Amino acid sequence: MSNSHNRRRLASIFLAGLGLVAPARAVDFWVAPAGAAHAEGSREKPFATPAAALQKIRDLRRLGKIATNEPVQLILRDGIYALPRPVVFQPGDAGAENAPLVIAAAPGAHPVWSGGVEIGGWKKLTKKIPGLPAAARGEIWVADAPKIDGHLLEFRQLWVNDAKAIRAREPNGENLVRLVAWDKSNQVATIPAAALAGIQQPARQEMVVDQVWEIAVLRVKSFRIENTNALVTFQSPESRIEFQHPWPPVIVTTNYHAPFFLANAMEFLDSPGEWFEDVHVGKIYYWPRAGEDMTRAKVFAPVLETLVQIEGSPDLPAGNLQFKGITFAHTTWLRPSEQGHVPLQAGMFMLDARKLSPKGTSYHPKLDNVAWIGRPPAAVAVKNAGHVSFENCTFEHLASAGLDFEIGTHDDLIQGCVFRDLGGNGIQLGKFSDTNIETHFPYNPSDESEICAHEKIADNLVTDCGNEDWGCVGIGVGYARNISIGHNEVFNLPYTGISVGWGWTKMTNALRNNFILANHVHHVGRRLGDLGGIYLLSAQPGTVVAENSISNIPPSPFVPDPKHWFYLYLDEGSSGITVRDNWCPAEKFLKNANGPGNTWSNNGPQVSEKIKNAAGLEPAFQALLKPYESKSP
Repeated sequence: MSNSHNRRRLASIFLAGLGLVAPARAVDFWVAPAGAAHAEGSREKPFATPAAALQKIRDLRRLGKIATNEPVQLILRDGIYALPRPVVFQPGDAGAENAPLVIAAAPGAHPVWSGGVEIGGWKKLTKKIPGLPAAARGEIWVADAPKIDGHLLEFRQLWVNDAKAIRAREPNGENLVRLVAWDKSNQVATIPAAALAGIQQPARQEMVVDQVWEIAVLRVKSFRIENTNALVTFQSPESRIEFQHPWPPVIVTTNYHAPFFLANAMEFLDSPGEWFEDVHVGKIYYWPRAGEDMTRAKVFAPVLETLVQIEGSPDLPAGNLQFKGITFAHTTWLRPSEQGHVPLQAGMFMLDARKLSPKGTSYHPKLDNVAWIGRPPAAVAVKNAGHVSFENCTFEHLASAGLDFEIGTHDDLIQGCVFRDLGGNGIQLGKFSDTNIETHFPYNPSDESEICAHEKIADNLVTDCGNEDWGCVGIGVGYARNISIGHNEVFNLPYTGISVGWGWTKMTNALRNNFILANHVHHVGRRLGDLGGIYLLSAQPGTVVAENSISNIPPSPFVPDPKHWFYLYLDEGSSGITVRDNWCPAEKFLKNANGPGNTWSNNGPQVSEKIKNAAGLEPAFQALLKPYESKSP
């Protein structure tokens, strides 16, 4: 705690007695990687961890030494803070709305809250390893896989000098192989035997299948070679879900065979930038890229799934927190390795799904499928909280989503942040579906306080999201209301840029009055199909999509229909929406099974240059683009 804290408190009491209350000044606590666990938190004697500082603040609040109306600053010096567990913010950790708890980088500092572990001790591989391709011999470096609490660390991501390495796969790069056949009844995929790259027995291999607007990660159970083909079966539970769900489809017809790649085998380690973890011997093998010196390289593997949890209850919400200039990095997500991953849309994975015959439910007479979904995790998760802000923060090197406002949040701000190199969605906000509720059933709770509302997402840079799950989006909003999404730069994504809505329903639900204004969305849809630069779904009266600039949606060579993408896409049930003054190079829009009350006006290449040029980051935030100005997306 600052040494001047007591003097400031006495001065405040004195001035209050005179009727001259001075503006509240923050109580400062300092944190530094070289600090101490039981320090006093002064500039000279900082805490070593954010958690230690937070506990000190709690103790002082509990003892009445920090008042509710007294703001507090937790100031972080430069460096990497390796978190042993998530930092949890509870009700009462912050003061009132005008006296928040501020967690901020010190001037000029770039503190990183990391959920990873650094891997050192790399040595050039000298002995022969079974399965290693001939091309890799003499190129591979090896290190011991770390142990956490005595257990070998398993992971799906690896970062070398801030660049994501490639989990060994076949084929390499942007290439994919085509399925030969897809047997739903027997749950068997037929693939070219050459794709197995000489593997004799399945170990921990995975097949990643392109399903038009999503992918599936299927753990291989067995394969049998028949002439030039291989018949492949998959592990449970994903095999049953994958072969039963009708949407998204796996298309294998005379005109189109769905593409796929295989991953996670020593036999696939045949290119620079690829890695493989052999859990049986506890080793990590890596083929360095040009210029990487493994004796000096900074290599991180992820350990934690979530770095920060902000959670209250409906009756006792958390909040009044401000994060400024913090980087959140190195998270894991192992569910695909343990249960597979079969999403429905926007990364929301299916727990169960099946086709309906005959069609129809009580809430959707023409529905032909049902599904129950789970929600992918995020590095920072917020529940039942208000007045939480993230300003000038960075979310990077993450296995799944970046930032998630899940339920019961309100009056929050995400501004000037960068979301890059994320396996899943950049930002997730609002309810999608509870795990026990069929996902087409409209969400409209009687307690409106659980609906995410009055949130502002402005002037953020969102890029390279969905690089694990290609069906994820830059900014994804489920059931929410009064959400403002404005002046964001969204680009270099495998699927949709901005997606708002859930449920595929014309029925009344929690969605309404959302505003998608002046965003610059470009170079999206780089891997999948059936997408929009901006995509809306379900009835959401009062929603406005206006003055956005949307361009550069090149169809992937692997999609079944290279024309089925759109600058603006209003999908099933969309109604009560105004779409106006959006610039795009052509009037390429889709209105699929829309409801009533949509208004379209002045969208396309005729929209003024002033509107087009004003979209995207506002002048105060355009410096976020500098690292990307010389790079082609």
